[in-house]
Amino acid sequence: FCTLQELMDHFHVSIATVYRDITVLIGKRKVRKVHGGVAFIDNNSDKFLINRNHYLDRLVTNREIKNIIAEKAISCISDGDTIFLDSSTTVYFLAKRLQSAAFANLTIITNSVLIIQEFTNFPPHFFLVALGGNYDVQLNAFLGQAALREAEYLKLDKSFISGIGLTENGVFTRHENHTFLLRRILELSHRNFLLIGSSKFGRA
Repeated sequence: FCTLQELMDHFHVSIATVYRDITVLIGKRKVRKVHGGVAFIDNNSDKFLINRNHYLDRLVTNREIKNIIAEKAISCISDGDTIFLDSSTTVYFLAKRLQSAAFANLTIITNSVLIIQEFTNFPPHFFLVALGGNYDVQLNAFLGQAALREAEYLKLDKSFISGIGLTENGVFTRHENHTFLLRRILELSHRNFLLIGSSKFGRA
């Protein structure tokens, strides 16, 4: 462990440089942020944090592209809509964009822990429905039979989902329970939108 001040003093650099380099090291899963500084990750004993950092790593990948996708997606949303946002990092960027949106009335349904945690940042007149279930650390989301049961009561205007790949045969994910939930959401929703970058084209 070392503090941010120790890094600044040792390398004779600004706090901005320290933050920038820490972000790179976090992305490579070499360190993790802790209160007041950073700590080395022991790859043999910190499997949970490695999995968690894999999700956080995806949050900083292709940020510019995800912001463009979010801007296009928000133009498909109307006042009064009830929308589903999945737990992908691409759809999370849409959720971030919605935090500053000017809709008078919007209901957001999600199984994403990150969107649920940040809902206090959304306009106070937005309404949240959080799907429960079994927590999946890799997707940072609730899945399983409980989430599926809750989905049956939903009336969705629009759903926004992503995936790890897209081919002529469909959209793909590595997680079976994730597939079950998203397939049912797509059936329940009046209109469905796929938010995906071109780097995932042709991947199954």
